[in-house]
Amino acid sequence: MSTTKIIIIAGPTASGKSGFALALAEAINGIIINADSMQVYKDIPILAATPTAQEQNRIEHKLYGIYDASIRGNMVDWFNLAQQEINLARQNNQPPIVVGGTGMYIEALEKGTTPIPETPAPIRQQIDVLFRRLGLAGLYQQLQQIDPQIAARLSPNDTTRIRRALEVWTHTHKKMSDWQQVPLCRHYDPQEFIRIYINPSRDTLEQRLRTRFDHMISLGAIEEVRALMSRNLDDSLPAMRALGVQELKAYLQQECSLDEAVEQAKLHTRQYAKRQTTWFNHRYQPDFCFSADTAENKNFVDVIKKAL
Repeated sequence: MSTTKIIIIAGPTASGKSGFALALAEAINGIIINADSMQVYKDIPILAATPTAQEQNRIEHKLYGIYDASIRGNMVDWFNLAQQEINLARQNNQPPIVVGGTGMYIEALEKGTTPIPETPAPIRQQIDVLFRRLGLAGLYQQLQQIDPQIAARLSPNDTTRIRRALEVWTHTHKKMSDWQQVPLCRHYDPQEFIRIYINPSRDTLEQRLRTRFDHMISLGAIEEVRALMSRNLDDSLPAMRALGVQELKAYLQQECSLDEAVEQAKLHTRQYAKRQTTWFNHRYQPDFCFSADTAENKNFVDVIKKAL
């Protein structure tokens, strides 16, 4: 077991995680590792709020913009890459700072990963053909017949997890609900982590979300979506489900005004941040909980430096 701690910085979108991570990394010679399921896509840096090139030049950042929008990234792939980066950083005595709001990724890192085997490309293609033929509702009905227990726990609109459950069944002939009874494979001991939670007040977070999306528009978010549309990518791809993509796509297709698209995107972003907050409040036990005031980052950094 390495003596170099693994630092996790978690919290809802727009909470100030990236800014704090950058300040901390500069203070302790750390490496920042992405744990956001949208920031892995290189085609949506604005809408995913990916750290800027200037920020990434200040400190080494890993696993940002590693996938094309046509790729279906998943937790297993992310974890394997993250583990490599964490272990390399620790070998070099540099604290790995894992930053993100994707609770499933963070939980896998902290508590262990499922032993469910990754499905090969031919199986994924087989389910993709089925998806195109039956649609999401048809896939969900099939899942209800194969694995009613897992189907009951999923939203009928959860494309990624419905597909994944059917892929696992097709590949292993074992239900996802049965696989989930198998103990997790733990990769790190609990004492190897320092867990930080950035927890802004609701008013602070909502104000940041509103102003941030306006800023995204000014930076070129519309052109980002226009470029995606020009490629005729499947709307079920994770990158196409990023907050703001479908709303701005509706505007570009003249289905609504820009103001309506922006308001819808802001609403959906607030709803997403609320779900993230609920998830972390119930399933994440931080060692340190900080507010979202970036002016206090230096104080937060000093607290963490003492804990290392």
